[in-house]
Amino acid sequence: MTSAIGWSSGKDACMALIRARAAGHQVTTALTTINEAFDRVAMHGTRADILRAQASAAGLDLLEVPLPWPCSNEIYEARMAGAVEALKARGITRMIFGDLFLEDVRDYRIKQLEGTGIAPVFPLWGESTAALAAEIAGTFDTRIVTLDPARLPETFAGRRLDAACLADLPEGVDPCGENGEFHTCVLNAPCFRAPISATRGETVTRDGFVYSDLVLTGA
Repeated sequence: MTSAIGWSSGKDACMALIRARAAGHQVTTALTTINEAFDRVAMHGTRADILRAQASAAGLDLLEVPLPWPCSNEIYEARMAGAVEALKARGITRMIFGDLFLEDVRDYRIKQLEGTGIAPVFPLWGESTAALAAEIAGTFDTRIVTLDPARLPETFAGRRLDAACLADLPEGVDPCGENGEFHTCVLNAPCFRAPISATRGETVTRDGFVYSDLVLTGA
């Protein structure tokens, strides 16, 4: 089973890769949407050079899908359809996703892949997010790079997602940020050949979200 993975640069995608490979999936390709106006991962804001370093560290070919900013749903779906065709040309038959419990998101992914010859796989689906976050905190070097200040205080921007950070999360915040409270970037994980060296850059507020930049070092 040759598989691709929807790669956000964050912890859930990284853990989904680990789970999928452990289950026997031959995951060869990472599919990532890029905000072409800023050359960053869409939504997470991760710089493209860090994304490419992640793919190399995880032993994945990278298929970048450029999106305009702003991007309509029609353009998004058209470009993703083109990406699916490119994956099929590579012999991909499975697409791995790191979704945890949002049924509407899962249903959308299933619908978009219907009839394409690529089957969706959700290796983390239904797992306890508290247990998953604790495992990630103990084995990954993960940084909070984007947050919704209406759901999480701005002071969490840039923090390492470790046990202390999890303990500090306000009541009602999902420990994996599955409801959109925050997004992450992984600098090291068991599936990486070597850690990624990055330093914290500036923190800015844009379009209602707080972004804490990571800048690749030692390249």
